Amino acid sequence: MNKQTVQQTPITVEHICKILSDKQATDIKIVSIKGISDLADYFIICSGKSIPQVKAIFDHLEEQLEKEGKFALRKEGYSEGRWIAVDYGDVIVHIFHKDTREIYSLDNLWNNGSNVTDYHAD
Repeated sequence: MNKQTVQQTPITVEHICKILSDKQATDIKIVSIKGISDLADYFIICSGKSIPQVKAIFDHLEEQLEKEGKFALRKEGYSEGRWIAVDYGDVIVHIFHKDTREIYSLDNLWNNGSNVTDYHAD
């Protein structure tokens, strides 16, 4: 991630991406939707290779953030485990099974040419 992006991206987004990366989430993307949608300021989109991994990524994220006193406003999709959406207010995290992500292609749907950033753990 370049320095310009880091300066423009809130630390909470970076922190969430780090937690996802720590649990082997792949293809993590930060999508800035501030000014594009009222849903949130950011989407974070990532993939897991299997349904158990998708659920494990979510479980790890929820556990780590709850330890810090940050609780999801809403969460959906856990029972099926193909697309789990977690709403933290300004940030909505989408954890996809890799095949489901290809079908919905959210990172392309919300891409206006300059608002999608790949996350790379340091």
